[in-house]
Amino acid sequence: MIRILGIDPGSQRTGIGVIDVAADGRCSYVHAQALVLLGAADFPSRLGLLCEGLEALLEQWQPQQVAIETVFMDKSAMSALKLGHARGAALATVVRRRLPVSEYEPRVIKQSLVGRGAADKAQVQHMVRLLLKLPDTRLQADAADALAVALTHAHMGATAARSGLTTDQLRRRRG
Repeated sequence: MIRILGIDPGSQRTGIGVIDVAADGRCSYVHAQALVLLGAADFPSRLGLLCEGLEALLEQWQPQQVAIETVFMDKSAMSALKLGHARGAALATVVRRRLPVSEYEPRVIKQSLVGRGAADKAQVQHMVRLLLKLPDTRLQADAADALAVALTHAHMGATAARSGLTTDQLRRRRG
């Protein structure tokens, strides 16, 4: 059994999703939540909250691998910069624990779960619920996205094992 932590970084909310992957590749839900960072006095304090919250979750859930979504340019350069800072804080927190980290582009995550890189958030959330056999209740968006990152890593790991490639080699082929 391998425990994977998926991270959907954000400067206001960072999604966290934890799954277990059995030897036969079956994935099961463990935990999901959004770390809400809006209560902090300023942006640097938000990053501090992110690191503290992530440290507590790492201690509680003890993942063996981490998967994180890469930054994409969406609204503005400033948004992308803040997202990059949040992503960097999350990466530094998990790397300090010497956990292996894999990074996935949003397009690759959507393609892995839905079958096309231009899928919308509702389709991704629907597939997360189906794949993890979750009740049809609404998942918090950031938490669902983090579970999607973890599921993508599990699927890429299984594909890599079957093909004899590493997940890095597979990502380069898809990218």
